Amino acid sequence: MPLYIGLMSGTSLDGADAVLADIGEHGLRVLAHGYEAFDAPLRAELLALNRPGDNELHRAALAANRLVQAYTRVVQTVLRDGDTPATAVRAIGAHGQTVRHRPGDFDGLGYTLQINNGALLAECTGIDVVCDFRSRDVAAGGQGAPLVPAFHAAMFARAGEAVAVLNLGGISNLSLIDPIGSVRGFDCGPANALLDGWCEQHTGQPYDDGGRWAASGQVLVPLLAALLSEPYLHKPPPKSTGRDLFNLAWLAPFLAAHAAGAAPQDVQATLAEFSACAVADDLTRHGTGTAELLVCGGGAFNEDLLARLQHRLPDMQVHSTAVRGLPPMQVEAAAFAWLAHAFCEREPGNRVEATGARGPRVLGALYPR
Repeated sequence: MPLYIGLMSGTSLDGADAVLADIGEHGLRVLAHGYEAFDAPLRAELLALNRPGDNELHRAALAANRLVQAYTRVVQTVLRDGDTPATAVRAIGAHGQTVRHRPGDFDGLGYTLQINNGALLAECTGIDVVCDFRSRDVAAGGQGAPLVPAFHAAMFARAGEAVAVLNLGGISNLSLIDPIGSVRGFDCGPANALLDGWCEQHTGQPYDDGGRWAASGQVLVPLLAALLSEPYLHKPPPKSTGRDLFNLAWLAPFLAAHAAGAAPQDVQATLAEFSACAVADDLTRHGTGTAELLVCGGGAFNEDLLARLQHRLPDMQVHSTAVRGLPPMQVEAAAFAWLAHAFCEREPGNRVEATGARGPRVLGALYPR
């Protein structure tokens, strides 16, 4: 029974999810799931490293070590809960923590950077580690993101049906699966990145639980219209983005021009509507005929955001990936277990329709145990 562990810590910066998965001819089956929250200092440092600052190389190296300590703990959790020895696991697929994502920029090649220390993770766990999945796609002229559409198609495609899979992490990304199983994918815009940042700044809470604070506010129509003018939203796929663009510094001039003196909860409501509009507009443009939207990631628990999506997509069923047997907080970690399996089998992990790479590529770098 080929077993893999997938590790995912996304742009929401809240912590690391892990799954222990059996992957074979039958597909993928999750045997155990674990979560390790990041402590406040690590979260703050990872967030700070998304922006230029002093002594970045030193700070990033130490942050990678601390990140791997959290990874190691959650790996131990799924091994214990799955009653599985480390020797039974073929590989860990470890995404790392994205701190910069600039494919194609500056010199025509650009880069994507995920903080990680694969050597240390292999040392701490005694398991082969596959990481740095995005760089090979970028080297091949791709965006390096999103990498999950191939996995989404493998898990959620149904013959004769058009299905969309939406991950609501810090950034929202869509996979569009057509009735014959072909898949496209791209990043829509911000999901939790702005919502969490604004919420923490004004309430002291790291996120808006269930979207209740946003639901208490009123949408500021001039502000919403200005946010929706962001050029990224109108670029054709393939495209990807991150905190390099969508952050509170990006938001500040919009607030100064269109929401000076506004109640913070009204800004939060507007940011939620902005996230929903970006997704709905992309589905309308690129997902013709889609009848079902499956939602995963932390945003799947934001009832206010899901209600806004459903309102803007009245002809589409909007619900969690749990209806297809995979809970929303397991999907992204399972994808990186699946990508580790693809690497070990030397199978391509990217979909050129999603990333724009010159061709299929085996993704990842191996750190043997």
